[in-house]
Amino acid sequence: MDASSSSFLSSIQTSKLLTGTMAMTIPKSSVTTPPSFLSRHLPSLNVSSVRVEENPQNSTTRPTTTRTSRPAPSPTTTLPAAAKPAPSTRRSPANDRRVAEPNQPTMVFNVLEGVINNFIDPPLRQSVDPRYVLSDNFAPVDELPPTECEVIHGSLPSCLDGAYIRNGPNPQYLPRGPYHLFDGDGMLHSIRISQGKATLCSRYVKTYKYTMERDAGAPLLPNVFSGFNGLAASAARGALSAARILAGQFNPVNGIGLANTSLAYFGNRLYAIGESDLPYAVRLTSNGDIETVGRHDFDGKLMMSMTAHPKVDSETGEAFAFRYGPVPPFLTYFHFDGNGNKQPDVPIFSMTRPSFIHDFGISSKYAIFADIQIGMNPMEMIFGGGSPVGADPAKVPRLGIIPRYAKDESEMKWFDVPGFNLIHAINAWDEEDAIVMLAPNILSVEHTLERMDLIHALVEKVRIDLKTGIVTRNPVSARNLDFGVINPAYLGKKNRFVYAAIGDPMPKISGVVKLDVSGGERQECTVASRLYGPRCYGGEPFFVAREPENPEAEEDDGYVVSYVHDEIAGESKFLVMDAKSPELEIVTAVKLPRRVPYGFHGLFVKESDLKKL
Repeated sequence: MDASSSSFLSSIQTSKLLTGTMAMTIPKSSVTTPPSFLSRHLPSLNVSSVRVEENPQNSTTRPTTTRTSRPAPSPTTTLPAAAKPAPSTRRSPANDRRVAEPNQPTMVFNVLEGVINNFIDPPLRQSVDPRYVLSDNFAPVDELPPTECEVIHGSLPSCLDGAYIRNGPNPQYLPRGPYHLFDGDGMLHSIRISQGKATLCSRYVKTYKYTMERDAGAPLLPNVFSGFNGLAASAARGALSAARILAGQFNPVNGIGLANTSLAYFGNRLYAIGESDLPYAVRLTSNGDIETVGRHDFDGKLMMSMTAHPKVDSETGEAFAFRYGPVPPFLTYFHFDGNGNKQPDVPIFSMTRPSFIHDFGISSKYAIFADIQIGMNPMEMIFGGGSPVGADPAKVPRLGIIPRYAKDESEMKWFDVPGFNLIHAINAWDEEDAIVMLAPNILSVEHTLERMDLIHALVEKVRIDLKTGIVTRNPVSARNLDFGVINPAYLGKKNRFVYAAIGDPMPKISGVVKLDVSGGERQECTVASRLYGPRCYGGEPFFVAREPENPEAEEDDGYVVSYVHDEIAGESKFLVMDAKSPELEIVTAVKLPRRVPYGFHGLFVKESDLKKL
């Protein structure tokens, strides 16, 4: 389960968290899971702005570069206006990045924010307690310039020449109030592979939010998923945010997103995406460094935001996407042509109330949307002190089908699917007079935002008969599986194999399974699995074909890759597994020069595409 800052809240955000004027470092070993009683009886938080200091490793690897200059603005990219520098700055020894000393207005606002965080809305729930949420390998890290890695097992296949890049939350400042896992600034972790050698680089996506807060020396924007815990807290943070805007500390017109969820490559551009804002174009340099090009509005044609899960057709180069929000139209569908040019919006007014639509499916003929039981819940915020986004158990989930190239919603059809709550879609394809979708069904949807450890995601094959309207569902595995992926060449086509992450429990991933979904009904479809070992956890797997240009290649002829962290040894690795092996055999292991925190979604970009950026 993942999300960026939700589009529900992107238009009603309030103030963020207090960060003190003093900065300090703490060793990684001190960031641990708090005792259970702390989650129930939390004292006032008095943690200053900090960075996590990595324990030094005895390694012969060294950075290949120490600093990069900012890229020049792209002529087709919209960049925010530069912020006024703070009166004084200093350098962080960890990565030589500028750290500004907060000015007097910022310090005053920080004091007011401290009152909110300590007295009006302290982090009483485990799901928003930063000492719990940012424990172990969820703790943030500093940026890492391109650094050579050591291949400790096997060798890197030539088809991996390119870069595997994974996105995820990594707060620039450790919070002093409520913080949800989805609230962190986006950081990209890229392993650049060339001629059997690997280079790791970790860089923040330089969003407008990130740069303004970096230059101010403190957080300025509110946390979306954790800043609306009750009416009093929402009103207080809203007033403080308004004061910051009037003081010129930030301008929400320039974007409020985190770009922390996923990546997509289409139209010869690579984007870091979070669904509360426009995408940010990024690029990799020849030595493996990551540069943010800027916020991209597609020549002014993309308004507000888009999904973090666009679907890219590998044959046509087209990308299909949508946005959703708290005001009508609650859902808008659109696509980009093979050159990356955005086509007109298709507003969906038949969705009559806002719903949390994180992902969708695309087939060769249709787009498929899920109207699930998670939606706006203002009464819970007002009277229950909870988030304005929550589950509605009385709502009947439904699937909406619209032609892939629809000009309007006249052909949109909705089908009730009781009990089916889709967060991530794996794939969809057309059959005679029917559509089939593969997706994990979140059985405990009420725990999606608050208690992810109680979630069980059951992968189902859902078939919609377009003539009769009958919907049939069959589970393909009883295990707790999410983050399912396929061979990208089979997007929108009937596929046989799925590679999915094992929740143990969510959000930690203890291994990966391979499913064969071509069998009969109600059969366990697991045909291969790989567990990472005691207290070793990974993330979303990604499939890389051995011969991506060969149309005769078998569907599972390739490799499954993922970052994996050993919490006992405190080390991270990049694993390459043989997708055809019955045990998903590890053919290559790369020791990383420092740990890579757990995150969300990743992407492999081949070398020829990197050269087009």
